[in-house]
Amino acid sequence: MNYPEFKINEEKCVKCGLCVKDCLTKCLEQDSETNVPKFKENYEGYCLKCQHCLAVCPTGALSIWGKNPDESFNLNDLNINPDDLLNLIKSRRSIRSFKQENLDAERMNKLKDMLKWTPTGCNFHNMHFAFVDDIEVMGDIRNKINTRLINLLSKPFMKNTPLGKFAIYKDAIIGGEDVIFREAPHMVIVSTPIKAPCVGVDPMIALSYFELYAQSMGVGTLWCGFADACFKFMPDMSDYIGVPDGYKVSYVMLFGKPDVKYTRATQPEDYKIESVKLNGNKTSPWYKKAVRVLLNLLR
Repeated sequence: MNYPEFKINEEKCVKCGLCVKDCLTKCLEQDSETNVPKFKENYEGYCLKCQHCLAVCPTGALSIWGKNPDESFNLNDLNINPDDLLNLIKSRRSIRSFKQENLDAERMNKLKDMLKWTPTGCNFHNMHFAFVDDIEVMGDIRNKINTRLINLLSKPFMKNTPLGKFAIYKDAIIGGEDVIFREAPHMVIVSTPIKAPCVGVDPMIALSYFELYAQSMGVGTLWCGFADACFKFMPDMSDYIGVPDGYKVSYVMLFGKPDVKYTRATQPEDYKIESVKLNGNKTSPWYKKAVRVLLNLLR
């Protein structure tokens, strides 16, 4: 078992107790004689590696898991304009027209590196990100999947098969239009262990962060449910992209330099937003509560 390597620089420590107070699993305590923080006896195994203790220490006196606090970004230097962040959110669009060229290495590496800061349930950091960062590889994957789909959709038994909302794309796919990948030069496929604490949520959070960071660098993105379905139902393609054993594909995002420029934000309809009243605002009969539970379990 790995141990946290918890160290305190007693010359810097002001014995404020903030690290002890902010520890989620209550692993830490202050020494009864010196007030210097330490791990409780036999509590090392409960550490989630969240590094909140390192982050909250005002003097940089605390090191854990071999991390040097001097190498962390100093949040006192953070200066974010909320209006600019909101405008970035407003400017986000799903991109379906991409330039046929590789993204430069600097931006690609920044996008990859950013992912380690995305939040996860229980600080679970075992997601797998398969990056298709070369347009030639992307072309090979596109050709393999599209060829298979064309062969499948051209079968006689598929002629009258109801495909729901996907039916409108059938003829386009058979005709050779790249409906699935939209000629994107790159994609990232997120996979999670099937026993992950938040198996369906963590990948969506990660891709949401990814897409906004990409937007800030002029990189277009597209959430791609079609590609997600293809990887889930074509196990050999999961092997192609290196999905580890015991992992399931969670979602796919296409990205690259956009070949379209939007000059203004849209004007979306408001969601229904309601302020919750003290003690709630209604009581449902038992059968409605049962239906609600059933619906919650279905999806």
